[in-house]
Amino acid sequence: MRTQRRLTRLMQLVLVGLVAYGLVDGQPKAIVNGSVALLITFFPALLERNYDLPLDPWLGLWITAAVFLHTLGSAGLYGQIDWWDHLTHALSASLVAGVGYTAARAVDLHADDIHIPSRIAFVYIFVLVMAFGVIWELFEFALDIIAASTGVTMPLAQHGLDDTVRDLMYNSLGALLVGTFGQVYLTDVAETVRERLLSVES
Repeated sequence: MRTQRRLTRLMQLVLVGLVAYGLVDGQPKAIVNGSVALLITFFPALLERNYDLPLDPWLGLWITAAVFLHTLGSAGLYGQIDWWDHLTHALSASLVAGVGYTAARAVDLHADDIHIPSRIAFVYIFVLVMAFGVIWELFEFALDIIAASTGVTMPLAQHGLDDTVRDLMYNSLGALLVGTFGQVYLTDVAETVRERLLSVES
């Protein structure tokens, strides 16, 4: 547990350093990406404090790693390391899959008249991630249009059809990993969410 928390804190410190660099050097992209990523890393702690929803430190590390690696990519590693974009897409997709499965499983456990078989949960995870990936690519495409029209540099951009297809492929990989191996582990998290729902209702 200490190791996970220390790794999370280390990545948060790096993000703070990135924001500070952006402020000193006048780099708005570094400021925006670093600030947004830093805020997201505090989301698990916010859930624990405000909603009394205890989360495993591994989940906090999972969330932090996803936004941390994406922010480093936006800071220059996407252009320097070919596989960095694939790594971040697979990790981010696995995070979306994990959140989607946890929500669905919590409802499954909470409602007596709802039952989601494991095979259906697998399909649900895969379809959810693919839909999210398509929306994300459309969002990047819209930013490209805005950038071309205004001349303003955007924090996200597409790099052709091949890049978009590869992004969707690695999104699928993240979904497959969670659908295949993550259901057993995430069931405990879903049980925690269900207990929290019961405490709210009582």
